[in-house]
Amino acid sequence: MKMVRAGSAPLDAASGLAKIKALAEENAFGPARQGATAVNVAHDAREAYVNRVTSFVDVTALKPLKILVNAGHGTAGPTFDAIADRLVAAGAPLMFEKVFHAPDGTFPQGIPNPLLLENRPATAQAVREAGADFGVAWDGDFDRCFFFDHTGTFVDGEYVIGLLAEVFLAKSPGETIIHDPRIIWNTQDIVGRAGGQAVQTRTGHAFIKQAMRDENAIYGGEMSAHHYFRDFVYCDSGMIPWLLIAELVSRNGPLADLVAKQKAAFPSSGEINFTLQDPGSAIARVRAEFAPKALSVDEMDGLGFDLGDWRFSLRSSNTEPVVRLNVEARGRADLVTAGVERIQAILTA
Repeated sequence: MKMVRAGSAPLDAASGLAKIKALAEENAFGPARQGATAVNVAHDAREAYVNRVTSFVDVTALKPLKILVNAGHGTAGPTFDAIADRLVAAGAPLMFEKVFHAPDGTFPQGIPNPLLLENRPATAQAVREAGADFGVAWDGDFDRCFFFDHTGTFVDGEYVIGLLAEVFLAKSPGETIIHDPRIIWNTQDIVGRAGGQAVQTRTGHAFIKQAMRDENAIYGGEMSAHHYFRDFVYCDSGMIPWLLIAELVSRNGPLADLVAKQKAAFPSSGEINFTLQDPGSAIARVRAEFAPKALSVDEMDGLGFDLGDWRFSLRSSNTEPVVRLNVEARGRADLVTAGVERIQAILTA
């Protein structure tokens, strides 16, 4: 649950959440309203939601595509059906194969979180068996969506940010794109070549939403598969991204080819987590090793070290003794592999 201010603007810890905490602790609520009437707004709300979400895609640009969708028995299914029905009624030549589609709170296939490695094979296999052009899998509350190309290969989140930035800048040149600081070079390259402005901010919905407001950004993306849209009250959506990817694939060809170009130009490690007894000391050892050699050290959110041909970021979890590592390079996958090995050795020494 995310508590927000009017217009879905984020609450900061000092001025917003602290006041709510004090109010709750003091039980200083006013008297209950008398004579209020409950109104079921579900139908009207979904209708308005579908109108807004489908407005992001140019239906006339869509080509015949088969899309495999995996709701993981979470809440995505009914809302997806409403969107799919609207698209078909508008003449979109799309076909859908659905797996684990019906909501089921017992989660017979396990908790739906496609970011977990063990949860990906089911979608990958279903994509291949269906002969789908690409696959989409959601988490339980479908504020995140994840992509698989036609071979069943998972598409890492940093490349999805680049693809979505490309979609927006093709339609609205010169716009600003917000991104998180973990893997940045691919996004910055795409945005720069498309004539846009790439702005980095801290990870987390409150920081992304505020930065988008400050910069009037059209889109913001996080590696974790949260994608935010100015014309969606600056909120994240798990439905808008797959619509935009369908349009991108219709215009530019297979998803696998689009991602392969990005990976070749800017290979990355994806996020690697290390559970450590003393994360602070481990990060200090890495800093002592690499800071003297780095072209720059970025301390916006954790640590980011630019070593010229390769770069890495380290972030410590706020809730558990985990350090998160991301490594990227310019055109050389061997530098990513070597970088991961070097940093792992220092972290775990």
